[in-house]
Amino acid sequence: MGVIGPAVIAGALALAAQAQPVAPVVPAAPAPPLDPAVWWSNEIPRPSSEIDPLAGRRLGRKEQPVPIDNGVDPLLYRLWGLQPLQTQLVRGGELVLEAWARPARGVRQAVVRVTVRRDGRAFVQARAGLGCCTPEIGRRVDINAELADDRIAVLKAMAGDPAWGQPRSVIVDYGAGAVEGVCVDGVSWDVTLLVPGQARHLRRACDDAEVGSIAGVLSAVVGAAAGRDPLFDAVLPRGGDFSRQAAAYADLKAQGGKLKAGTSSRPQPPAVPVADDEPEPVEPPAPVTPEPR
Repeated sequence: MGVIGPAVIAGALALAAQAQPVAPVVPAAPAPPLDPAVWWSNEIPRPSSEIDPLAGRRLGRKEQPVPIDNGVDPLLYRLWGLQPLQTQLVRGGELVLEAWARPARGVRQAVVRVTVRRDGRAFVQARAGLGCCTPEIGRRVDINAELADDRIAVLKAMAGDPAWGQPRSVIVDYGAGAVEGVCVDGVSWDVTLLVPGQARHLRRACDDAEVGSIAGVLSAVVGAAAGRDPLFDAVLPRGGDFSRQAAAYADLKAQGGKLKAGTSSRPQPPAVPVADDEPEPVEPPAPVTPEPR
Protein backbone atom coordinates (compact mmCIF):
# COMPACT_ATOMS: atom_id res chain seq x y z
CA MET A 1 0.00 0.00 0.00
CA GLY A 2 1.41 3.37 -0.96
CA VAL A 3 1.82 6.35 1.36
CA ILE A 4 -0.71 9.17 0.95
CA GLY A 5 1.15 12.44 0.51
CA PRO A 6 0.42 15.64 2.47
CA ALA A 7 -0.87 17.38 -0.63
CA VAL A 8 -3.51 14.71 -1.20
CA ILE A 9 -4.71 14.99 2.43
CA ALA A 10 -4.88 18.77 2.23
CA GLY A 11 -6.90 18.59 -0.97
CA ALA A 12 -9.36 16.15 0.58
CA LEU A 13 -9.87 18.39 3.62
CA ALA A 14 -10.48 21.39 1.37
CA LEU A 15 -13.14 19.51 -0.61
CA ALA A 16 -14.81 18.39 2.61
CA ALA A 17 -14.90 21.96 3.88
CA GLN A 18 -16.52 23.19 0.68
CA ALA A 19 -19.19 20.52 0.99
CA GLN A 20 -20.31 21.77 4.44
CA PRO A 21 -23.21 24.24 4.33
CA VAL A 22 -22.28 27.72 5.48
CA ALA A 23 -24.70 29.22 8.01
CA PRO A 24 -25.76 32.75 7.07
CA VAL A 25 -24.60 35.55 9.33
CA VAL A 26 -27.60 36.93 11.17
CA PRO A 27 -27.08 40.56 12.28
CA ALA A 28 -27.67 41.20 15.96
CA ALA A 29 -30.97 42.76 16.82
CA PRO A 30 -30.65 46.46 17.67
CA ALA A 31 -30.90 47.34 21.33
CA PRO A 32 -34.28 48.69 22.35
CA PRO A 33 -34.37 52.46 22.87
CA LEU A 34 -33.85 53.72 26.40
CA ASP A 35 -36.95 54.50 28.40
CA PRO A 36 -36.68 58.24 29.21
CA ALA A 37 -38.48 57.74 32.51
CA VAL A 38 -35.92 55.14 33.57
CA TRP A 39 -33.02 57.28 32.33
CA TRP A 40 -34.03 60.12 34.66
CA SER A 41 -35.03 57.90 37.54
CA ASN A 42 -34.15 59.14 41.02
CA GLU A 43 -33.14 55.67 42.16
CA ILE A 44 -29.41 56.33 42.30
CA PRO A 45 -27.34 53.77 44.20
CA ARG A 46 -25.59 55.05 47.31
CA PRO A 47 -21.80 55.24 46.75
CA SER A 48 -19.52 53.02 48.79
CA SER A 49 -17.71 54.42 51.82
CA GLU A 50 -14.41 54.24 49.94
CA ILE A 51 -15.73 56.64 47.30
CA ASP A 52 -17.74 58.93 49.57
CA PRO A 53 -17.15 58.27 53.30
CA LEU A 54 -19.73 60.83 54.46
CA ALA A 55 -22.43 60.14 51.87
CA GLY A 56 -26.08 60.71 52.65
CA ARG A 57 -25.63 63.21 55.49
CA ARG A 58 -27.92 66.19 55.83
CA LEU A 59 -27.74 69.19 58.11
CA GLY A 60 -29.76 68.71 61.26
CA ARG A 61 -32.17 71.31 62.59
CA LYS A 62 -29.51 72.91 64.78
CA GLU A 63 -26.45 72.28 62.60
CA GLN A 64 -24.71 74.89 60.49
CA PRO A 65 -22.26 74.37 57.61
CA VAL A 66 -18.65 75.08 58.50
CA PRO A 67 -17.15 77.94 56.43
CA ILE A 68 -14.39 76.65 54.12
CA ASP A 69 -11.88 79.14 52.74
CA ASN A 70 -8.97 77.21 51.24
CA GLY A 71 -8.98 78.59 47.72
CA VAL A 72 -10.58 75.50 46.16
CA ASP A 73 -13.89 76.11 44.42
CA PRO A 74 -16.59 73.43 44.78
CA LEU A 75 -16.63 72.94 41.00
CA LEU A 76 -12.90 72.23 41.03
CA TYR A 77 -13.45 69.48 43.58
CA ARG A 78 -15.97 67.87 41.25
CA LEU A 79 -13.51 67.99 38.34
CA TRP A 80 -11.18 65.93 40.51
CA GLY A 81 -13.93 63.44 41.33
CA LEU A 82 -14.32 64.53 44.96
CA GLN A 83 -17.26 65.77 46.95
CA PRO A 84 -16.65 69.47 47.70
CA LEU A 85 -15.20 70.01 51.14
CA GLN A 86 -17.86 72.70 51.53
CA THR A 87 -20.54 69.98 51.62
CA GLN A 88 -18.80 67.59 54.01
CA LEU A 89 -20.57 67.34 57.36
CA VAL A 90 -18.45 66.05 60.24
CA ARG A 91 -19.72 65.29 63.72
CA GLY A 92 -18.25 64.50 67.13
CA GLY A 93 -15.04 62.50 66.98
CA GLU A 94 -14.61 62.94 63.22
CA LEU A 95 -12.27 64.93 61.02
CA VAL A 96 -11.21 65.51 57.44
CA LEU A 97 -7.60 66.29 56.50
CA GLU A 98 -6.75 67.45 53.01
CA ALA A 99 -3.51 68.36 51.21
CA TRP A 100 -3.06 69.85 47.74
CA ALA A 101 0.36 69.63 46.05
CA ARG A 102 1.06 72.44 43.59
CA PRO A 103 4.38 72.16 41.73
CA ALA A 104 5.91 75.47 40.68
CA ARG A 105 6.95 73.95 37.35
CA GLY A 106 4.69 71.78 35.25
CA VAL A 107 0.98 71.06 35.49
CA ARG A 108 1.03 67.82 37.47
CA GLN A 109 -1.01 68.24 40.62
CA ALA A 110 -2.21 65.98 43.39
CA VAL A 111 -4.72 66.08 46.21
CA VAL A 112 -5.10 63.70 49.15
CA ARG A 113 -8.08 63.65 51.49
CA VAL A 114 -8.30 61.54 54.63
CA THR A 115 -11.60 61.09 56.47
CA VAL A 116 -11.89 59.64 59.98
CA ARG A 117 -15.42 58.64 60.99
CA ARG A 118 -16.81 58.18 64.46
CA ASP A 119 -17.60 54.53 63.76
CA GLY A 120 -13.86 53.81 63.94
CA ARG A 121 -13.20 53.60 60.19
CA ALA A 122 -10.94 55.86 58.11
CA PHE A 123 -10.64 56.35 54.37
CA VAL A 124 -8.25 57.94 51.90
CA GLN A 125 -9.17 59.53 48.60
CA ALA A 126 -6.28 60.65 46.43
CA ARG A 127 -6.11 62.13 42.96
CA ALA A 128 -3.27 63.00 40.61
CA GLY A 129 -3.50 64.49 37.16
CA LEU A 130 -2.71 67.27 34.73
CA GLY A 131 -4.54 70.46 35.68
CA CYS A 132 -4.11 72.20 32.35
CA CYS A 133 -5.19 72.69 28.81
CA THR A 134 -8.54 70.85 28.81
CA PRO A 135 -11.78 71.40 30.74
CA GLU A 136 -11.33 68.09 32.52
CA ILE A 137 -8.35 66.84 34.54
CA GLY A 138 -6.01 65.04 32.16
CA ARG A 139 -4.59 61.56 32.91
CA ARG A 140 -6.39 61.51 36.24
CA VAL A 141 -5.43 58.78 38.69
CA ASP A 142 -7.95 57.88 41.40
CA ILE A 143 -7.33 56.16 44.73
CA ASN A 144 -10.24 55.27 47.01
CA ALA A 145 -9.42 52.93 49.89
CA GLU A 146 -10.09 52.18 53.52
CA LEU A 147 -7.16 52.71 55.88
CA ALA A 148 -5.77 50.19 58.31
CA ASP A 149 -6.63 50.62 61.98
CA ASP A 150 -3.05 51.44 62.96
CA ARG A 151 -3.20 54.75 61.03
CA ILE A 152 -6.32 56.09 62.72
CA ALA A 153 -4.69 57.16 66.00
CA VAL A 154 -1.99 59.09 64.11
CA LEU A 155 -4.57 60.89 61.99
CA LYS A 156 -6.71 61.82 64.99
CA ALA A 157 -3.64 63.29 66.69
CA MET A 158 -3.19 65.66 63.73
CA ALA A 159 -6.20 67.69 64.91
CA GLY A 160 -4.08 68.87 67.85
CA ASP A 161 -0.86 69.48 65.91
CA PRO A 162 0.74 72.85 66.82
CA ALA A 163 0.96 73.72 63.12
CA TRP A 164 -2.70 74.77 63.09
CA GLY A 165 -1.83 77.68 65.38
CA GLN A 166 0.53 79.16 62.77
CA PRO A 167 -0.48 81.97 60.38
CA ARG A 168 -2.23 80.86 57.21
CA SER A 169 0.65 82.01 55.00
CA VAL A 170 4.13 82.80 56.24
CA ILE A 171 7.53 84.17 55.33
CA VAL A 172 10.81 82.87 56.73
CA ASP A 173 12.87 85.15 58.96
CA TYR A 174 16.38 83.70 59.25
CA GLY A 175 17.31 86.23 61.89
CA ALA A 176 18.38 89.13 59.70
CA GLY A 177 14.99 90.23 58.53
CA ALA A 178 12.29 88.47 56.57
CA VAL A 179 11.93 88.70 52.83
CA GLU A 180 8.89 87.19 51.16
CA GLY A 181 10.24 84.76 48.62
CA VAL A 182 8.87 83.63 45.28
CA CYS A 183 8.45 79.93 44.66
CA VAL A 184 10.21 79.21 41.35
CA ASP A 185 10.91 75.52 41.91
CA GLY A 186 9.64 72.75 44.15
CA VAL A 187 6.15 72.06 45.47
CA SER A 188 3.84 74.37 47.39
CA TRP A 189 1.21 72.91 49.70
CA ASP A 190 -2.28 73.81 50.88
CA VAL A 191 -3.53 71.82 53.86
CA THR A 192 -6.98 72.00 55.44
CA LEU A 193 -8.35 70.53 58.66
CA LEU A 194 -12.10 70.17 59.09
CA VAL A 195 -13.47 69.26 62.52
CA PRO A 196 -16.96 69.82 63.97
CA GLY A 197 -17.69 73.54 63.94
CA GLN A 198 -14.37 74.72 62.55
CA ALA A 199 -11.93 74.59 59.64
CA ARG A 200 -8.27 75.60 59.45
CA HIS A 201 -6.26 76.25 56.30
CA LEU A 202 -2.49 76.68 55.87
CA ARG A 203 -0.56 77.54 52.71
CA ARG A 204 3.18 76.86 52.51
CA ALA A 205 5.49 77.79 49.65
CA CYS A 206 8.24 75.49 48.42
CA ASP A 207 10.81 76.76 50.93
CA ASP A 208 11.94 73.74 52.96
CA ALA A 209 11.59 75.53 56.28
CA GLU A 210 8.04 76.61 55.44
CA VAL A 211 6.99 73.12 54.39
CA GLY A 212 8.83 71.66 57.36
CA SER A 213 6.57 73.59 59.73
CA ILE A 214 3.68 71.33 58.63
CA ALA A 215 5.78 68.22 57.96
CA GLY A 216 3.90 66.11 60.52
CA VAL A 217 0.54 66.83 58.91
CA LEU A 218 1.82 66.22 55.39
CA SER A 219 3.53 62.98 56.38
CA ALA A 220 0.30 61.62 57.86
CA VAL A 221 -1.91 62.67 54.94
CA VAL A 222 0.32 61.95 51.96
CA GLY A 223 1.66 58.79 53.58
CA ALA A 224 -1.88 57.40 53.66
CA ALA A 225 -1.97 57.42 49.84
CA ALA A 226 1.66 56.54 49.05
CA GLY A 227 2.40 53.06 47.73
CA ARG A 228 -1.13 52.34 46.48
CA ASP A 229 -0.68 53.19 42.79
CA PRO A 230 2.62 53.63 40.92
CA LEU A 231 1.07 56.31 38.71
CA PHE A 232 0.25 58.37 41.78
CA ASP A 233 3.66 57.71 43.34
CA ALA A 234 5.34 59.07 40.20
CA VAL A 235 3.84 62.50 40.95
CA LEU A 236 5.04 62.46 44.58
CA PRO A 237 8.06 60.12 44.50
CA ARG A 238 9.06 60.80 48.12
CA GLY A 239 5.62 59.80 49.35
CA GLY A 240 5.09 60.76 52.96
CA ASP A 241 8.78 61.43 53.65
CA PHE A 242 9.15 65.07 54.69
CA SER A 243 12.18 64.54 56.91
CA ARG A 244 14.34 66.95 54.89
CA GLN A 245 11.83 69.76 55.30
CA ALA A 246 11.34 68.96 58.99
CA ALA A 247 15.11 69.17 59.51
CA ALA A 248 15.22 72.54 57.74
CA TYR A 249 12.51 73.90 60.03
CA ALA A 250 14.32 72.58 63.11
CA ASP A 251 17.57 74.24 61.93
CA LEU A 252 15.70 77.51 61.40
CA LYS A 253 14.47 77.56 64.98
CA ALA A 254 17.87 76.44 66.36
CA GLN A 255 19.57 79.40 64.64
CA GLY A 256 17.09 81.92 66.04
CA GLY A 257 14.95 82.20 62.94
CA LYS A 258 11.19 81.98 62.82
CA LEU A 259 8.14 82.14 60.60
CA LYS A 260 6.22 85.40 60.32
CA ALA A 261 2.80 86.05 58.91
CA GLY A 262 3.02 86.88 55.22
CA THR A 263 1.53 89.97 53.67
CA SER A 264 -1.19 87.85 52.08
CA SER A 265 -2.07 86.02 55.29
CA ARG A 266 -5.73 86.26 56.27
CA PRO A 267 -7.66 85.31 59.41
CA GLN A 268 -8.97 81.78 59.60
CA PRO A 269 -12.65 81.20 58.75
CA PRO A 270 -14.97 81.76 61.72
CA ALA A 271 -16.16 78.84 63.80
CA VAL A 272 -19.83 77.89 64.11
CA PRO A 273 -21.66 76.46 67.11
CA VAL A 274 -21.50 72.68 67.40
CA ALA A 275 -24.95 71.18 67.79
CA ASP A 276 -25.76 67.95 69.53
CA ASP A 277 -24.88 64.93 67.45
CA GLU A 278 -27.60 63.96 65.06
CA PRO A 279 -28.33 60.24 64.77
CA GLU A 280 -27.04 58.67 61.61
CA PRO A 281 -29.72 57.40 59.21
CA VAL A 282 -30.16 53.66 59.40
CA GLU A 283 -29.75 52.02 56.03
CA PRO A 284 -32.50 49.50 55.29
CA PRO A 285 -31.26 45.94 54.88
CA ALA A 286 -30.84 44.67 51.35
CA PRO A 287 -33.83 42.64 50.12
CA VAL A 288 -33.30 38.90 50.33
CA THR A 289 -34.22 36.99 47.20
CA PRO A 290 -35.66 33.55 48.09
CA GLU A 291 -33.78 30.67 46.60
CA PRO A 292 -35.69 28.59 44.04
CA ARG A 293 -36.85 25.25 45.34
